[in-house]
Amino acid sequence: MTENIDKNKDEKLSKTSMDNTDVVDMLLSKNKEQTVDFETMILETQKRVWGSLKKGYEYSGMADESEKFLRKNVFLKLDMVVLYVDLVGSTTMTLEMPAEKIAIIVSSFSQEMAAVIRQHHGYVLKFVGDAVIGYFVAEGNSLLAADNAVNCAKSMITVIQKGINPILNQYDYPDLMVKIGIDFGQNIVVRYGSDAEQSHVDLMGPAMNIAAKIQNIAKPNQILIGNDVYQKLHPTSQKNFLQIVWKNNEWKYRSRLTGEIYKIYEFKG
Repeated sequence: MTENIDKNKDEKLSKTSMDNTDVVDMLLSKNKEQTVDFETMILETQKRVWGSLKKGYEYSGMADESEKFLRKNVFLKLDMVVLYVDLVGSTTMTLEMPAEKIAIIVSSFSQEMAAVIRQHHGYVLKFVGDAVIGYFVAEGNSLLAADNAVNCAKSMITVIQKGINPILNQYDYPDLMVKIGIDFGQNIVVRYGSDAEQSHVDLMGPAMNIAAKIQNIAKPNQILIGNDVYQKLHPTSQKNFLQIVWKNNEWKYRSRLTGEIYKIYEFKG
């Protein structure tokens, strides 16, 4: 009986699916202006994750726009919003699940988060274990970059809850949860070596460091933003955030401008 139920479930997903490769190429293509509606994004996320778990489906290669952008701007200082999204509980999963399943889940999670970043006009800097780092260039329009980053974070939570977890639940896998930290500031593009085409390129700066630290103190499925991001949001969007009041000196980092404890805000919706 269980085998029949699984078979019917798989057939249902297969009949309603379109070519996975076409969709992934659309989401991860070089054309950042190409977008899909949110319901389609959720549906296609489910199909890709299901394909990965059931058939070993592998994602199409992601065009590395970030590296191209960074190489064109080596040693320049750029204003940007940095977003860190980290998978919660991966260590526990590693101890309780087969290594090959963990690899599929983490890989699918990372690439789905990358797709969301690109859908919100951001760049994917890199994958670090079970974390993804993205950035939104603010040169010329820091307000739009802040708005895109916050909307990206909200979309990530929704994609996980409505797109990824329902498929994982069908296979008795635990729900995924994330911690997200966002900050704004100036970062410098660095190149480690003299080879303009091959030497490693990366970002370095206060926003990178603080965004990582903000993410580290976030709770599961919590979005935290620094004050420099908060100040660039429209007043209507600011109403969705509440300043965190620290009780036990959990946060000790100070503003680069005022010297006072740097304010952190939690998304409340």
